[in-house]
Amino acid sequence: MSKIVTSQYRLYIEFLNKEYQISFSNYHDLHHWSVSDQDTFWASIARFFSVDFDKPFSKVMNRSDKPWKTTWFDGAELSYAKHVFSQYSNQRPAIIYQSETSPLTEISWQELYNKTVQIQQQLLAMGVEKGDCVAAYCVNAPETIAAFLAVNGLGAVWSSCSPDFGINAVNDRFSQLQPKVLFAHSCYIYRGKGYDISAKVDAFQKAFGNCHCIDLCSYQTFDEPDQSLHQLHQIPVSFSDPIWVLFSSGTTGKPKAIVHGTGAMILEHQKALAIHQNVFEGDRYFWYSTTGWMMWNYALSSLLCGATLCLYNGAPTTPKPSVLWDFASKAKINHFGHGAVYFQQQADEGFSGFEGFDFDHLKTIGSTGSPLSADTCKSLQHRFPNTHIISLSGGTDVCTAFVGGHPEMEVVPGEIQCKMLGAAVEIWNTDGTKIQHQPGELVLSKPFISMPIHLWGDKDYQLLQASYYIMYLNVWNHGDWATENERGSLIIHGRSDATLNRQGVRIGTAEIYNLLSNQDEIEDSLVIHLTSQHIDTLLLFVVLQLNMDDQEIRSQLRNKYSPRHVPDHIIRAPEIPYTLSGKKVEIPIKKLLMGVSATDALSTDSLRNPNAIKWFVDYAKNNSFT
Repeated sequence: MSKIVTSQYRLYIEFLNKEYQISFSNYHDLHHWSVSDQDTFWASIARFFSVDFDKPFSKVMNRSDKPWKTTWFDGAELSYAKHVFSQYSNQRPAIIYQSETSPLTEISWQELYNKTVQIQQQLLAMGVEKGDCVAAYCVNAPETIAAFLAVNGLGAVWSSCSPDFGINAVNDRFSQLQPKVLFAHSCYIYRGKGYDISAKVDAFQKAFGNCHCIDLCSYQTFDEPDQSLHQLHQIPVSFSDPIWVLFSSGTTGKPKAIVHGTGAMILEHQKALAIHQNVFEGDRYFWYSTTGWMMWNYALSSLLCGATLCLYNGAPTTPKPSVLWDFASKAKINHFGHGAVYFQQQADEGFSGFEGFDFDHLKTIGSTGSPLSADTCKSLQHRFPNTHIISLSGGTDVCTAFVGGHPEMEVVPGEIQCKMLGAAVEIWNTDGTKIQHQPGELVLSKPFISMPIHLWGDKDYQLLQASYYIMYLNVWNHGDWATENERGSLIIHGRSDATLNRQGVRIGTAEIYNLLSNQDEIEDSLVIHLTSQHIDTLLLFVVLQLNMDDQEIRSQLRNKYSPRHVPDHIIRAPEIPYTLSGKKVEIPIKKLLMGVSATDALSTDSLRNPNAIKWFVDYAKNNSFT
């Protein structure tokens, strides 16, 4: 990694020293202060980023013995859209956009403002008011960004799904909200194929009580006459008023509708993007995402930092495997983000097609969605020696990361550099004791500003408590299986509900996946551990490009890890199922193999490749493990 001349982290340290007369000997001490004196820490974040409160706060933090009832910045009012447009500049574009069919295009701040005003005027004509819910079934395009800002400027609540979500998946989500308006792209192109979904949009409109509908395909040109900078409504809302509703994956049941607070997103995202990822005003920020993944919302907030938001609409490897890197080179992107699976695939293919690309401008590469293996990190470091490789882990539940990057710390492949400021991350054993150097449950021992303000429709917080506070009394259990080492860095082994408990020892599935990903013969894999009173069976499903001896797989797992890692059965499968956000479908397949019906085990509309399930359904019927 190249030496950083200056960083937002360093500027924040100097700010604390000057404005608060506080200094720290190392990052560990700074982090400890950020979670032990949360009032001063979050007030300092608001000051450091010049957060503009339309009404001031009376108290930073109002604690409760029930963490979900803790409130932040009482009395404050502010506007996300107002903060975005406060970064208006004629010196840089607001958005840089490319799709499978359209060349690289720059959208100026004035053009984004004009489009936002145009859409907002239509929303006003439809009677949209503060607190109303507006849904979007849209691709990741500039007009979708304008639609969000128009909604947010009215103080309304946003929620979005991408058009690859199936009918049931969309109904399961938006029917909970009963939106007043539905935005949609009635047609789009993906992997070179055109899709007309106008009939689905019409059906949704009726299903949601004949709500109004706006087809964003009519808003794709940015040639409106310039609007006055006072034309846009930017209505302030309370700090904890909802900004958007995100949804859990919905693979194992009805998706949870997770409601996030406006002020929390403004503060948390600026802290995460600037201090931990070193995003500066004028940088160009890109994270490949659809509108159905929390990283869309997270990347959107780069606009708060004065960055140019870079969008790519389409498949990440169409029309060629290096299309995103081609985009990064032409757009001179400074921060490039994607899921860990994508980087593994690119590394496995030797970053083919990169010849002639210029990446001198690339400051960070960010990875999330699943653990980034040490080998993939090393490959990225070798290919991009002057770029900071950052692995993040958090979730839709908080729309941010708990652990992530640090611009002045060493990158150790296979590890995540640090706990992020303000997040009281600890690793606990089943007894609720804090541990180090051994895997355990990742918890937040104190309230965190971007925890959900509530789950939609969960008036008495029963569902929220059952989702996050069932294992430890009044302590958030996130469901990740992780290890903290003496440096304060972390290793994420996978989801704790998917870990393997072999002879009393819990093993993260990531260890097996990492080893198998280095085998040329193995295209993909899925590990399932079936346990009950009568069985203890470890299954390994593999997708093979070439023939491979089962004994060779077992031998490598035994020699490089332990006998506990060796599967009882290795089964060849044609394809491994993934969620729409690119995660392996472990728990639903486990339920399926334990005798749960396919309809009860998972929702195929929440899958990226739903046809992959059919093979597993047939396999479960023909093989009894109960």
